[in-house]
Amino acid sequence: MDGVLVHESNALPGAAEFIAALQENGLRFLVLTNNSIYTPRDLRARLRAGGIEVPEEAIWTSALATAQFLSEQTPHGSAFVIGEAGLTTALHDAGFVLTESDPDYVVLGETRTYSFAAITRAIRLLERGAKFIATNPDATGPSPEGSLPATGSVAALITRATGLEPYYVGKPNPLMMRSALNRLQAHSETTIMIGDRMDTDVIAGIEAGMRTILVLSGSTSREKVGTFPYRPTMVKDSIAEIVPMVKELTEANAEG
Repeated sequence: MDGVLVHESNALPGAAEFIAALQENGLRFLVLTNNSIYTPRDLRARLRAGGIEVPEEAIWTSALATAQFLSEQTPHGSAFVIGEAGLTTALHDAGFVLTESDPDYVVLGETRTYSFAAITRAIRLLERGAKFIATNPDATGPSPEGSLPATGSVAALITRATGLEPYYVGKPNPLMMRSALNRLQAHSETTIMIGDRMDTDVIAGIEAGMRTILVLSGSTSREKVGTFPYRPTMVKDSIAEIVPMVKELTEANAEG
């Protein structure tokens, strides 16, 4: 989502046209984000403000993937959560009880107001045997003023204090890609991952068996692509360059 369809609150060139082309040609899609702060309804409103129409059910976040994973691991379990509405709502909807008293898990997500008291509580619960889960490993997030510490940075602090590494559910874990494929009822061989980061989007797509397109409208410059030991299937300047490909992909899928 960020760096591909939008930058901050502004739609990137070609984003609305790309989503419209997918819908007009009957191609199934999901908009993915590692950001666990917002619910799909919040994100739909954010996209709509930029002129991009995406239904709620076509938005898949690391919070939703985390909630689904935990509900499969420990149905009707309990968790102490550091995060915002996107994460707490997803866990509630998955049947989890949110508690500070002997939870099964400590679940760390992203928030703009990390609390020292909450981090301390998380450390003590982990020391008592709770299992450590984090929505994504991103160390920083963007803001108009510059970078902000994100989930990965706070997870590193907790790891340093406890010696416990979290299990990250979001990108680059291919688990998030596979859950998205299942949601789409799609096969990796007929699915393309489009993203702006080599270290999360592209590697996750590759490990899930998908073709990948890197767009240079976000976090990765063309010069940096060659520093990674893996390559995307294609590199494009922006999502606008992929709009003409949608019809070609539709015809290719129809031909098998």
